[in-house]
Amino acid sequence: MSDTERSAETPTKLTLGTATPGGGFPLYGDTVAAVITETDPTLLVEARNTKGSTENVPLLETEQLDLALVQGEVAYEAFAGIGRPKTDLKILYAMYPTAGMFAVKADSPWRTINDLLGQPVAFGARGSGLVILARFVLEGLDLNQDRDFQAVYLDRAGDGPAMVLDGRVAALWGGGSGWPGFTAVAKGPSGARFIAPDSREIPRILSRHAFLKPLTMPAGSYPGLDEPLDSVGSWSFILTRPTLAYEIAYRLARALHSAEKVLGDRLAQARDTTAVNTSAAAPRADLIHPGVCRYLREIGLSV
Repeated sequence: MSDTERSAETPTKLTLGTATPGGGFPLYGDTVAAVITETDPTLLVEARNTKGSTENVPLLETEQLDLALVQGEVAYEAFAGIGRPKTDLKILYAMYPTAGMFAVKADSPWRTINDLLGQPVAFGARGSGLVILARFVLEGLDLNQDRDFQAVYLDRAGDGPAMVLDGRVAALWGGGSGWPGFTAVAKGPSGARFIAPDSREIPRILSRHAFLKPLTMPAGSYPGLDEPLDSVGSWSFILTRPTLAYEIAYRLARALHSAEKVLGDRLAQARDTTAVNTSAAAPRADLIHPGVCRYLREIGLSV
């Protein structure tokens, strides 16, 4: 996949790793890939389903992908070298913030995280970064997915909503706005209720895991979410393989910035995919690809 010598005029094929079908990443990745190519036809981006964030990092490191979507907690562990060597992957662009929460049927008896203790809960696909987010959130409350819940891990993210609707699980864990799993539960016959850490639990989680951030889901983000819902979470990123050429990263950043309105109009959660948020959300400036840094500086952003 070496592209160091490619010129800006040569069509460049790039693979973008997403996640398992039915989740938010494939929906987002398909949209981003299409918009980049429409904006700059010399960048031919192909979205590819994977097992999710935890697989995307090694696929990037071994150059089996050029770009990939990586959930915030997985990116944090990779950059910090937690449980693995520090990665040399780079940030191309910020995706969107993901506030973690549970969805249950609106007519269910469960209203708090403690109500769900001992219940079957679908935490997502094993390779999904949402599973890692759940681990950090629950650790902050001295809870464990496998010990304190009947944890269910999915082969496909899209399988979770049906399990809530037919009663096989009490709740589905997920996050962020426009997430297909939550939309499917909310559109079920009973509607949905959303459960997040409460005002006493959020400070406990943040004191344990300072890299998580307080986030609020706006009212109306999903049917049944009639008031803003406070939670915790992090920013997800589009990451690049270590050897992605400087000029190609620059062109990708330029295409994404040029198409920000188009991207946001096509997909609600992509409204946060902006150059401004990329500059602000990156944990450190040196984690942003140098080609992207050049573009951000050219449009007047500090990196």
